[in-house]
Amino acid sequence: MYKELVEYIVKCLVSKKDEVNITEEQVGDRLVLKVKVATEDMGRIIGKEGRIIRGIREIIRAYSTKEKAKVSIDIVE
Repeated sequence: MYKELVEYIVKCLVSKKDEVNITEEQVGDRLVLKVKVATEDMGRIIGKEGRIIRGIREIIRAYSTKEKAKVSIDIVE
């Protein structure tokens, strides 16, 4: 459910939608979502001074708080 939400947000931002790859990894009690996009779309996901990725993380954190889950997002190069 978190993966689908992140995938939807990321695909709305990038130009190469078919190169978006999101994997889930359970690390202890935390779910880590690893986002991989095309190299030229990396700036669109991170944003100026990291504002866009910070906003995406804030949305996921707010959504996961409702279910008392711990979810984090990592960007893979």
